[in-house]
Amino acid sequence: MDDGAHDTPKITQEMIRLFDDYTHLSLDRRRFMDSLVKLAGSASAATAAAALMASNAQAQGLSSETDARLELAEVTYPGARGEMQGYLAVPKEGGPFGAVIVVHENRGLNAHIKDVARRMALEGFIALAPDYLSSFGGTPEDEDAARSLFQQLTPGDVADDGVATIAWLKTHAKSNGRVGAIGFCWGGGAANDLAVAAPDLLAAVPYYGRQPDAEAVPAIEARILAHYGGLDERVNAGIAAFEAALEAAGKDFQIFVYEGANHAFNNDTSAARYDAAAAALAWQRTIELFKETLA
Repeated sequence: MDDGAHDTPKITQEMIRLFDDYTHLSLDRRRFMDSLVKLAGSASAATAAAALMASNAQAQGLSSETDARLELAEVTYPGARGEMQGYLAVPKEGGPFGAVIVVHENRGLNAHIKDVARRMALEGFIALAPDYLSSFGGTPEDEDAARSLFQQLTPGDVADDGVATIAWLKTHAKSNGRVGAIGFCWGGGAANDLAVAAPDLLAAVPYYGRQPDAEAVPAIEARILAHYGGLDERVNAGIAAFEAALEAAGKDFQIFVYEGANHAFNNDTSAARYDAAAAALAWQRTIELFKETLA
């Protein structure tokens, strides 16, 4: 009999590290859960802990789908390899505006990323959150299925779709032709790759994302603002080489490490990893950069 049926688990850093390895490296749920049971002390506690770390529905979001200041739409546009789907948020009044590509995590285009796009539009930008799983019919409801699909995308294909997204945003009726990108986790790596591939990208803001190879850094023309959680050992292992390459190539960049914050610290739907203070400061710095470069 499982005596942990009513456990409310305490999420430890070791659990968070295990979850990060599962969602970004192994994708082996059975192995993940077996290891989590050992840490949590029971199967039910492990199940509850996994739900807390993976939740994408705990928060209501920081913006509203009915905000009268915004025009919101599900859109399609030409990608590099076929039709792309996306979520578009545009300020209703004023313009022209700079445009920001909002690149999702390896969960795909979900409610949280749409919330980020709306928040960006409320700051005075055209915000487009592309669905990089469009070639598979779009992001599936099952997040594990979504993560598996990402294994079939190459960085080059993703960058090419990003280049096509820049081109489409430049044609928007309210666009001033200036485009930046922000990305989270998988999307942070994609934002870095887009900066390498697109000389007309003016600013790239990767949140805890994979860094590009050092030899690719000289191709970057965008201003770089990189955010990392201090506890994110996996991603942070690449910071030093990235910083050295940016410095050597004379690039315009800033790197911030938020001590005590985890990977995915910006995601307010994951209570176990969300860090409100770090998220607010990183957002403030991000908006300042976009206003300087895209207005």
